[in-house]
Amino acid sequence: MERQLEPERKLARSLVLDEMFDLELYKRLRAIADGGLARMLDKLIPIEVKHVNFWQEFFDLRVDGLDIGRRIKLALIAGLCRLFGRTAIHLVLEATEIYGLRKYLSIWDAYKDKPLGQAVREVLTDEFKHEDAIVSELVERKINPEKIRNVFLGFNDGLVEILGAVSGFFAAFGEAASVLVASLTVAVAGSLSMAAGVFASTSSEKEVVRMEQGKARFLGADNGSAGEEGRPISLAFVVGVSYFIGAMVPIVPVLFGARSLALSVLAGGGMAALVSLVLAYLSGMDVRKRIAMNLFIIALAVSVTYAIGLAAKSLWGIAV
Repeated sequence: MERQLEPERKLARSLVLDEMFDLELYKRLRAIADGGLARMLDKLIPIEVKHVNFWQEFFDLRVDGLDIGRRIKLALIAGLCRLFGRTAIHLVLEATEIYGLRKYLSIWDAYKDKPLGQAVREVLTDEFKHEDAIVSELVERKINPEKIRNVFLGFNDGLVEILGAVSGFFAAFGEAASVLVASLTVAVAGSLSMAAGVFASTSSEKEVVRMEQGKARFLGADNGSAGEEGRPISLAFVVGVSYFIGAMVPIVPVLFGARSLALSVLAGGGMAALVSLVLAYLSGMDVRKRIAMNLFIIALAVSVTYAIGLAAKSLWGIAV
């Protein structure tokens, strides 16, 4: 294939390896899938084979196998899907396609007037078809990845906010029992507040949707869609509980006898990195960027709240 501009070797190798990873992932998922999910994977696998061959021919590049990082990632994802079943497979497929779309769209924006851009256009057409097939299957099975992401977001909010609170309490009180009581109080109040906020916003959104549907029916433009909006009470409960569970991460070390902030920060930072990894994968965001951003937010929250706690102790003589 004639090319006017040769892309960087790193980009070429990355594109080939990414498609090889997707192909191997689909094969492993096919081995544990059944029913409509298996039939969908049977359709996706030949397309991924075409993509691997396409990029290897385009770049005149032959790659023998996946690198160690992608092998580890493949084993972890396949293991989780085997453990959690169809729901995990659906979410992994959705995340894989979102990542692929974001990647190829960014490359197309950069090279759309060049040969690589035209090549990406062909692959993007297949990627959009993948996305349509997977979303249709998700809707049919009534699995909504957005709800799963909301759980992780609620968990992450609770973790970051209460880690900040624990930091401030340690600086102000310096005594584990007081830190524990204060932190638990804030965690419970925060989870109730989060649940109330979700309930109020979801209820309002639901009323707006109902009004729009009524308007459409009156005008004779009803498309027949109804009943897909979330249930406010259910969503509020899930988000509130996930918030509280996240909030308990920095509290648990104190509950089991930690007398300083160090263990809470380590537990909170490690869990934040794990949650960031999952969220980044499900949303298609750059993993390192998401982890770095979340850890920066945690560091900022701990620093600011610790400083506030020290100031309160110094200025107002708070002591236990």
